[in-house]
Amino acid sequence: MKVKDGFQNWSVAIICLLLMVCVSCVFTSPDQTISQQSDKDSERDDRIADSRNREGGGKGDNGNRGGGKGDNRNRGGGKGGNRNRGGGKGRNNRVIPTGPVFQQLGLIKYDKDKVYNGYTLFAPKHYEKTYLMSMSGQVYKEWTSEYEPGQSVYLLENGNLLRCCFTKNQSFIGGGEGGRMEEYDWDGNMVWSMWYSDDTKLSHHDIEPMPNGNLLVMVVQLKTKAECIAAGFDAGMMRSDTLFPESIIEIERFGSQGFEIVWEWQVWDHLIQDRNKNVVNYGSIKDNPGRVDCNAGGRRTPAFWNHANSIDYNPKFDQICLNARGQNEFWIIDHTTTTEEAKGSTGGKYGKGGDLLYRWGNPAVYGGGSADDQRLYLQHDSQWIEDDCPGAGNFLVYNNGSRRGYSSVDEIDVLQDEEGFFPEYKPGQIWGPKDQTWIYTTTPKEDMYSTEISGASRLPNGNTLVCAGTVGHFLEVEKDGNIVWEYRNPVARDGQLREGDGIPLDVRGHQYNAVFKIRRYAPDYPAFQGKEMTPIMDSLVLPKE
Repeated sequence: MKVKDGFQNWSVAIICLLLMVCVSCVFTSPDQTISQQSDKDSERDDRIADSRNREGGGKGDNGNRGGGKGDNRNRGGGKGGNRNRGGGKGRNNRVIPTGPVFQQLGLIKYDKDKVYNGYTLFAPKHYEKTYLMSMSGQVYKEWTSEYEPGQSVYLLENGNLLRCCFTKNQSFIGGGEGGRMEEYDWDGNMVWSMWYSDDTKLSHHDIEPMPNGNLLVMVVQLKTKAECIAAGFDAGMMRSDTLFPESIIEIERFGSQGFEIVWEWQVWDHLIQDRNKNVVNYGSIKDNPGRVDCNAGGRRTPAFWNHANSIDYNPKFDQICLNARGQNEFWIIDHTTTTEEAKGSTGGKYGKGGDLLYRWGNPAVYGGGSADDQRLYLQHDSQWIEDDCPGAGNFLVYNNGSRRGYSSVDEIDVLQDEEGFFPEYKPGQIWGPKDQTWIYTTTPKEDMYSTEISGASRLPNGNTLVCAGTVGHFLEVEKDGNIVWEYRNPVARDGQLREGDGIPLDVRGHQYNAVFKIRRYAPDYPAFQGKEMTPIMDSLVLPKE
């Protein structure tokens, strides 16, 4: 009888427990689901960063030595350690593909009558060379650095190559680490370089050449947990004892290694939160869309909080577009301000100081919508479409789509007027258009899926140039989605691959032929004037042995 009573009691307890679990599942909100997935994404980013920095490649360590004027000598040492080729199980028992992956390398498709003719510039992510390639895949120029890219490369109008370098500063781990910039002339000679890397700050991902010759540089700064709590961050939501908030510096260059900071903006000056009334930035989130919520979205805060990955400049409006991957949106910042005005909320042509002039992609983070209104997912390469291209003035974004399982290229008409002003914001509502103007995906959608890096740019003939970064896949597509040019990068961490070779995988299962982004330059681009344009290689794909 006692055994029977005990069995009945246990049965009742089990039934109650099952009911509680069911109720919890039924009442989990979409916001909670997104928040939980965001935590997974952040944890994945940290794992990626850990594995990336454990790998070797390029030359080692951080130099410095940024700030003010500097001679920026390389204090780093030696080459990196052994490279892990991956395979087996990763953390949380996630199966990591061991590779290699077999795909057609080099030129895949070339419709001469429909492409925008020019030269494509790209830097394989795990190799020290940068290439300038014709439409047919012939190599016309290559530049060699001691470092892997970190991450962008650009061809300047004078024919020089501007290149970010990956220096593996162990104080900042989270993706896109840089720390050094280099400029090479057409013949491959280094004519300028600078370090911006120490224990408190690091340049990263992208830079933007300006018409006056200055550079806009993205910089993360180190903040302690105590500093974060004092600024209104929820200590219980921080995933690390440090935080790397975003900032921008404009530098004027001189000599072979000199630079001077002439303008600066920091997101740290434009925070808001609604949890701690004792902090000066306490306020209403939805009434202050120009400020960034310390605790937005309810997700745990990773060290690379904003994780900005691209920067663009609009000289017509003197505005900056900063792609904030961590918030799933892009931000517009007024560059007409002084550095002092950029610290506050007044001043500059647009009257808002350094507060955001506009933001788009994820209204929930400024109290303007819910998770259902999110349109960008860990995106890259946000930019204004150039004046000589169809869609001029709209924004183009590579929408990585990590939580939906496919990537897209999105065009957004944000209704910016001729003076550079954006639509009026109404508290609690979506700022600007709800949806994109144009979206491109491959068929099937998964063919262009790239969870990290990647980019896209509009071409003057109306086509769009696409780089699915983690798989080294380049496309040029027409507005209706027709692919008119296709190429797969045949350069991996050990150099050029041979025809029929498999593409090796890293410790994350990502292909070693990855490319951060690419750019196309027309034959009449000033960089080529007076230059002997003769191919030095018929193809980057080596013949079979």
